[in-house]
Amino acid sequence: MQNCSIKQIKFSSDEYNQMITLRRKVLRTPLGIDFTTEELLKDKDDFLIGAFLDSDIIGCLILTPQPQQKIKMRQVAIDTAWQGHGIGQQIVSYAESFSVAQHFNYMHCNARATAVSFYRKQGYAVSGDEFTEVGIAHYYMYKSLPPLHLF
Repeated sequence: MQNCSIKQIKFSSDEYNQMITLRRKVLRTPLGIDFTTEELLKDKDDFLIGAFLDSDIIGCLILTPQPQQKIKMRQVAIDTAWQGHGIGQQIVSYAESFSVAQHFNYMHCNARATAVSFYRKQGYAVSGDEFTEVGIAHYYMYKSLPPLHLF
């Protein structure tokens, strides 16, 4: 397992631009689509998380706060050269701890069908039937997060 540094990224920063490039490469270009300006502007009010080796981004995800202490994990992307090296597990674990510290108690995502087994290994469960998003099969997955204990 490769250790990397994981941290929050600021919208419109150089690191955010790296994040867009990674998301485009891993999530959009293979489907023949790109981001719209409106889609990227939605990132402004979200928590942006990146995994870095030195100054190079190798993984990322976005957390979108929602009502009732829920948070949606989206746009999870690990550079293809680093898939299978534990980066996904590390960044999801970081996102969960970060979310608990922000007082969220339920994380969910629309997982690509090809990623369901990865999320199951992280403790997520499937709810409902397969649906199509960005032209490919997805499943709604969720996980209850432990409460924050203050000592």
